[in-house]
Amino acid sequence: MLLLNATFEPLTALPLRRAVVLVVCGKAEVVHGDPAGLALHAATVSVPVPSVIRLSTYVRVPYRAQVPLTRAGLMHRDRYRCVYCGARAETIDHVIPRSRGGEHSWQNCVACCARCNHRKADSLLSELGWRLPTVPRAPHGPHWRLLAHSTDADPLWHQYLGAPAA
Repeated sequence: MLLLNATFEPLTALPLRRAVVLVVCGKAEVVHGDPAGLALHAATVSVPVPSVIRLSTYVRVPYRAQVPLTRAGLMHRDRYRCVYCGARAETIDHVIPRSRGGEHSWQNCVACCARCNHRKADSLLSELGWRLPTVPRAPHGPHWRLLAHSTDADPLWHQYLGAPAA
């Protein structure tokens, strides 16, 4: 479920249980229900299964200048594909190995399949004759964190997320 601030800016994705609790307690309202039209029933109330909810009061969100490097974020940035061969990514590879002075940063880490990670091992790309199709960089866009943790984003969310996070 997508949680919007009172000003309709996206805040986070949250589990169904938490979304329903916010709606039932009056802290949020349903903006879009489940496209299947499902509803949750209790003894005294019936709540449509929400896809997008909006908080009743505005919540101030602190600004973070640096984007934290996480496995989920890295996999989402590289679209769960190995940057070397295009197969399904299972691991993270340091372009310049850490043993050779490479940093653990967005610019030096890429998603990789186990086969390519094993073949590359402790080598530099130039030693293998490999090259990257694009230069790795930190993801940008205000809403990349939402999509990094949600593998099945509802199409209804896109109108609130604006430009695609990359």
